Amino acid sequence: MADFRPGTALRHGGLGGNRAPARAREKEGLWDRPATLNLISEVLMLFAAVALGYALVVWFLSRPLFPLREVVVLTPPAQVTTAQLEYVARTAIRGNFFSVDLEQVRGVFEKLPWVRRAEVRRRWPDVLELRLEEHQAAAYWTVSESGESQLVNRYGEVFIAASNADIPAFSGPQGSAAYIQSRHREFERVLEPLGRRLVSLALSARQAWQLRLDDGLVIVLGRDHEKAPTDQRLARFVHAWPNARDSVGVQVAVADLRYPSGFALTPVGDLKATKGKQ
Repeated sequence: MADFRPGTALRHGGLGGNRAPARAREKEGLWDRPATLNLISEVLMLFAAVALGYALVVWFLSRPLFPLREVVVLTPPAQVTTAQLEYVARTAIRGNFFSVDLEQVRGVFEKLPWVRRAEVRRRWPDVLELRLEEHQAAAYWTVSESGESQLVNRYGEVFIAASNADIPAFSGPQGSAAYIQSRHREFERVLEPLGRRLVSLALSARQAWQLRLDDGLVIVLGRDHEKAPTDQRLARFVHAWPNARDSVGVQVAVADLRYPSGFALTPVGDLKATKGKQ
């Protein structure tokens, strides 16, 4: 007969008694954790309150409680007309004092022909303030490839508008307006001793220059060469032209400066005046 060992039985029973609470704890779920449930509930209520508050603010601001009644132009326009400003104000401004989209309104004003930059700000309680920077036309601009006519402002930027101002005319490849404008200033400084105004400047696709003065004289300057730069050839012509003009005895239509050590003159009426090498 096997011996009965109470100590062994007690030890076995003791192990079984320790495992039961562990299995019970493993079966505990979210619903058995009141602190966690309270935290989740508070977070959800916070999100709901924020969403509700945002919806109320949006609804409140969309109500016709703060209408815009006036647009004040702080910079009196020189080229933009009052009718153009009124049209934009009627068609582009939507919403009230708080909900109006200032960036969208600014963009519409900047689409007006003579507007370079616009700034729009709110002024309590019912006013929009408008500041305009207008283009200042410096030259007429013609794209040589397409013949499209535009204007160039004093920054060398091309814009589309109508003008009858007495300003120079530039023509050249697409994207060369700013470069031509800078060279125009350089050429004008060289031409100052002649007392003539440079009214037209053209750059060909082969980078050859042609100038026209206000007395009708065309100067074919050609391309820039390392051994005979354009400004050097032009300065030499300016120095020699008064004596040459008096000595030829005829009215000159074209002065061809494409020679390294001199220039050729073509009298008025010669059909070959503008022809020759480039």
